[in-house]
Order: sequence, then structure tokens, then C-alpha cells
Amino acid sequence: MSKPQPKKSGGGVPAVVIVLVAIVAALVGLYYWNSSRADNRVSSGTPTPKPSVAGTPNYALAPPGAQPPNFLGSPNAAVTVEEFADFQCPSCGATHPVMHQIQGIFGSRIKLIFRNFPLPMHDKAYDAAVAAEAAGMQGKFWDMHNLLYTNQQTWSADPNYKAVFKGYAEKIGLDVDKWENDMAGMGPKSRISADIERGKFLNINSTPTIYINGKSVPYPDMNVPTMQSLIEAALKENQPGQPQPAQPQAANPGTAPNNSSGAGKADNAPPKK
Repeated sequence: MSKPQPKKSGGGVPAVVIVLVAIVAALVGLYYWNSSRADNRVSSGTPTPKPSVAGTPNYALAPPGAQPPNFLGSPNAAVTVEEFADFQCPSCGATHPVMHQIQGIFGSRIKLIFRNFPLPMHDKAYDAAVAAEAAGMQGKFWDMHNLLYTNQQTWSADPNYKAVFKGYAEKIGLDVDKWENDMAGMGPKSRISADIERGKFLNINSTPTIYINGKSVPYPDMNVPTMQSLIEAALKENQPGQPQPAQPQAANPGTAPNNSSGAGKADNAPPKK
């Protein structure tokens, strides 16, 4: 009588090992394939995205924003300080006195630009920007700008904020009917849209955002001593000789509403609160 022969194992552990080896081989192959694709991108000249840093070259390529911009100081200053801000933003409200002091310190040695960048989270910010731009069409942008910031907590909490804006328009001596018509038109809105387009290109997602000659200023540095130091360093870098003399503004009716508070006023005077 023959004894039963033991069965040879054709599966079990060896099969598991084969599967594991196949998986490892596939993963290794995928890794080298991805590496090869990355090498091909570099060799073909396709740029690899880099994180944004202060002074990113993208600043020079950004859309121009509203033209002419709302600014104080000299149009030909060697140092440009550009602020993107939201009228309803509490941090922008806190930074407003800082920017006021900075403009008073440097006057015509800098060009201080204000860009509208109303954030969606602030329900009245866009209307405030429209009110300021409409005031600018009568040469009173900075007067409305200052009232909106110094009274930010008041109108931000008022459901009848548009009536409050109208009161500001009367206070600064606007032709209120014209101001209301301008707010309803596309002029102010197109300027705001241009500023927003510029800000989005620069990847701005919070306010205030400030640049000094294209270099971003961290929020903790947005205080008078630090800002003053940064601007003085930029002036020294760009004006190794004598400081650039003040450049008087031309009395051009097409540009005056955006860089002054009214006809006949010096553009390098500090904004009045």
C-alpha cells in the first residue's frame, strides 16, 4: 500500500513575497518617472513656481492699477510707498495714523500711493471705496479717505452708513448731487477694479499690504519707527547724493482730483484728519 505523497506548496509565503516585490518595484518606477518629468521641465526651460518673497520680480510685471493713482508727495520721488487697504478693515484703521505720520515726515521725498482693496468679508468696504473715489472726482479723495478711517467704527456699525457717507460729503464741501451721480456711474468702480486687479496679481489676500519700492513690509513692521527706518534706507540706496528736490504738481484738471485734496493745495502736505 503506497503512502500518500506530501503536497508541494505552490502558494503561501512565496506568492506574498512576489506581490510585495512587485508593489515596491512599481513605486520605485513611479518615483523615477516623476523625477524624469521634473528634469525634463527644467531642461525645456519651463519655470518652476517659487514662493513669493519680499521684492518679488512680479511687482514690476503687475497691472498698473487705477491711473492716475491716488497719491501724496512727489510723482518723481525715488521712493514709492504703496498701500493696499480696505476702509472697513480694523487693521487698516490702526495703520492709518502711521501712514499719516510717515507722509508728514517725508513729504515730497516719497510718493505715497493708496490702492483700494476691499475684502469680501467687509460688507461696507466696497461702498466706502466708491464714496472715496467719487469724492476724488472733485479733488477730495484724501478728505473722504481721512474721514472714513477716523470714523471707521461709527459707520461700520451703522445700518444707514450711506447716509453717514453723504454727511461726510457735505462736511468736506462736495457737490453732493454730482458725488451721488458719480457713485452711481462706472468711473469710481473702474478705478477700484483696476486696483483690485493689481492686488490680485501680487497675490494680496489681506490688508493692509504695503510695499516700499516693490518690497513688501511685514505687518509687525508697520509702525512709525520701523517704516521710517526702511524708507530712509531706501532713500539712501536710491539717492546716494543729495536728496531729490520737491517736484510741484502740474495743475492738470485730469489728474488733480487723484493726488490732492483740492485745487491750489500742495500735494506734499500731510492729509488732514
